Amino acid sequence: MVLLYDLKNELNTYKEQLKELKDVLNIEKAENELDKLREETNLDGFWNDIEKSQSTMQKIKSLENKIERFNKLNVSLEDILTLIDLSLEEGDESVVDEIISSANEFKKNIEEEKLSTLLTGEYDSHNAILSFHAGAGGTEAQDWAEMLYRMYNRWAERHNFSVKVLDYLDGDEAGLKSASILVEGLNAYGFLKSEAGVHRLVRISPFDSSGRRHTSFAALEVMPEIDDTIEVDIKPEDLRVDTYRSSGAGGQHVNKTESAIRITHLPTSIVVSCQTERSQHQNREYAMKMLRSKLIEIKERERLDKISDIKGVQREIAWGAQIRSYIFMPYTLVKDHRTGFENGNINAVMDGDLDGFITSYLKSLT
Repeated sequence: MVLLYDLKNELNTYKEQLKELKDVLNIEKAENELDKLREETNLDGFWNDIEKSQSTMQKIKSLENKIERFNKLNVSLEDILTLIDLSLEEGDESVVDEIISSANEFKKNIEEEKLSTLLTGEYDSHNAILSFHAGAGGTEAQDWAEMLYRMYNRWAERHNFSVKVLDYLDGDEAGLKSASILVEGLNAYGFLKSEAGVHRLVRISPFDSSGRRHTSFAALEVMPEIDDTIEVDIKPEDLRVDTYRSSGAGGQHVNKTESAIRITHLPTSIVVSCQTERSQHQNREYAMKMLRSKLIEIKERERLDKISDIKGVQREIAWGAQIRSYIFMPYTLVKDHRTGFENGNINAVMDGDLDGFITSYLKSLT
């Protein structure tokens, strides 16, 4: 039972952390704002302005989620402490495993909530669009791009985010040449924006019969999903729209008719494509959403005032530009070159264990 006494003392220290978190999250301000917004929904004519009413409802939902998550942390801590007290009073050790499991879950959740306070960007709460591009090197680089594709899918699964494939172009022999996915979940972009850049792989190539060590590169673009309520000045005459037949790793879910869409934004040379929906209209809709997101992301990054001033930044997917290295041979190590954070368990990283890298990056911004 000594274990429960120690756990109780440890958990009691979280009460002060919750008070600090409440202040950081401005929970009281959020509750007052929520009350005012709810009152607005009862006013005559509220639903007449569709855009404004939708925006208000989105704010209400966001505030409700924020308050609910914080309240759940409070309730969870009190429930665990109560269960510990009952177990100690009755000398009941049968619930020790349950208590420890609940305590670990609570500590994980509060750390995630504390991390979310670092997400202060305008679009951090949005969904994220991830685009993967194999670097030079043929099959080896294309296989590496697919490994990254799997890694971020597994990260999304770990966080209960949903993933939608927007575009997928198979490699020549293995892997992929390029792919785009939509990661849907609260703060998806805020967390994943740290992952944008060139990723470097060092390993013994399974495609080299001589068993030599190879270095490969793949690039990841990360953009916030931008909805129609955010205005982006895209002129029809600045677009070239091409249709083509869907192909790639979609199997029976990919329509084999000429429904895939590729849109080129002529002023910036940005190219986006979508091929996974069954209709040309749906693919065009998603492609335009990707284009808007890309333009907004560049505008934010370069702090430019007009979309027409944006010039697409083309970085070489090669040595010297990488943000992170994944070394399988002669030793195992994943190292972020921006923060210095390392993880020697490369299999766990490739299985989606990226939170250490993401946390270190976000903390480095403060």
